[in-house]
Amino acid sequence: MRRLFWLAMGITIGALVVRKLSRAAEKLTPQGIAGALVEGLRDLADAIGDFGADVRAAAALREEELRSGTGLDAPLPERDDTQLQLPGRRGAHAADR
Repeated sequence: MRRLFWLAMGITIGALVVRKLSRAAEKLTPQGIAGALVEGLRDLADAIGDFGADVRAAAALREEELRSGTGLDAPLPERDDTQLQLPGRRGAHAADR
C-alpha cells in the first residue's frame, strides 16, 4: 500500500513539474515573447488612457472652480446703445479741452 501511495505521489509531482516546465518553455518562444509584449503594451495603453481621462476630469473641475471664482460664467450685461463709449471718456473732442 505504501509503494502504491508513493508511486501515485511521484507521478502527480512529475506531471506538475512537466506542466510548469512546458509553460516556462512556451513563454521563451518568439510567439510567447510577442504575446507577453503585446499584453504589456495593451496594459500600458489602458493605463495611459485612464491617466488622460483623470487629467481631463480634474482640469474640467478646476476650470469650473476658476470660472465660478472669477465670475466668468455670469451673464453678459444687456447692450445699451447710449453706453458705447469706454468709461471715463466723453468723446474724441474731450481731450482738446
